[in-house]
Amino acid sequence: MYRIGELAQRYEIKTDTLRYYEKHGLLAPSGRSDSGYRLYDEADEVKLRFILRAKGVGFTLAQIQELLMIDASRASWACQDVKAIVENKVVELERKMAELKQFRDSLQQLADACCGGPESAEHCSILDALEVRS
Repeated sequence: MYRIGELAQRYEIKTDTLRYYEKHGLLAPSGRSDSGYRLYDEADEVKLRFILRAKGVGFTLAQIQELLMIDASRASWACQDVKAIVENKVVELERKMAELKQFRDSLQQLADACCGGPESAEHCSILDALEVRS
């Protein structure tokens, strides 16, 4: 059994992170010590590793919660259900990457239009392009 601080230290996270996961229903301590400390057992540690790995590959807390639900009752689900979650995440990331590329291209266009010289920014092409005119 681990106390909250011990488990947090073991995974190099803050105790607030564990409390946050508890608050959002992702992780619950197995019990409490006589002095009221949260206690986590080996199953809780396995679940925490799952959560951290899922976060590490970009899943949101809601998606992690869904994956944990499936993991808890694997026999009730099909592999295609899990794959669909992952494929949806890939589509979401591709959409975000396209958006970021568009932002980068726009910023590069602004940078390319600017002389970048030591003169006053009074007639700066970047500031002019960003200024909203009615």
